[in-house]
Amino acid sequence: MLQFRIDEERCIQCGECVLECPAGVIAMDAHPKMTNEAQCFQCQHCLAVCPTAALSILGKNPDESTPLKGNMSDPASLATLIKGRRAVRRYHDKDLAPELIDELLETSCHAPTGVNARSVLFSVVREQVVMQRLREHLMARLVELKDAGALPGGLAGQYLGWTAKAWEKEGTDILFRGAPHLLITSAPADAPCAAQDTLIALTTFQLIAHVHGVGTVWDGICMMALAACPDVVARLGIPENHTLGYAMAFGEPAVEYQRTVQRGPAQVNVVRW
Repeated sequence: MLQFRIDEERCIQCGECVLECPAGVIAMDAHPKMTNEAQCFQCQHCLAVCPTAALSILGKNPDESTPLKGNMSDPASLATLIKGRRAVRRYHDKDLAPELIDELLETSCHAPTGVNARSVLFSVVREQVVMQRLREHLMARLVELKDAGALPGGLAGQYLGWTAKAWEKEGTDILFRGAPHLLITSAPADAPCAAQDTLIALTTFQLIAHVHGVGTVWDGICMMALAACPDVVARLGIPENHTLGYAMAFGEPAVEYQRTVQRGPAQVNVVRW
């Protein structure tokens, strides 16, 4: 049940919820009403757009939502975050607070998804001791594949061979860069935009993580390792019917960047029809 409710004392009959509903299932009578629950996207646009917090859906109390006015980031600060974000490859040897990891994930689940599927799974390594067991297992597997001449061909094989040699000879962790935590996003393969949803979610996680002083690195070598060792994916608890998005190592950075880099100009193609 959608639990679509209107507080008639608050409702000013402005019709914004009717106009905003992407599924077109809200109509105006004396007050707004739901016309087809089965076709509702459950996107909560109606709750978000109501100027008087008169509308409730899915049992949500609009008074418990954060008002946007006065609480949004200013453009300059957001631009600095985007330009100042760096891939972190040095981490302190300590766990992040579990409460912080939970907060990052709860914020990240608000990332947009195609057709409001909201089916992205966040598979997270929350403890450094678990991360170390995963690291040692994957490294041992890569060394075995290297010694057996069974690494994949092409660029992936080159990177994985380099990673295995560095671990075997020097104990250097190129795979996870010494990070204490790992996040892998996935989504059901039959979701409308499975691959895109997982990448959008991970990008959202990265930005909110950096606001909290948490370092991240997009982990392409981990993705190569998982492709070479597909049985590990199941051991991570990721469902067999899921499309893997990407992996991101994260933790408290052992490096502090002082300024943005300078890139551009942007490569722009202006469409003229």
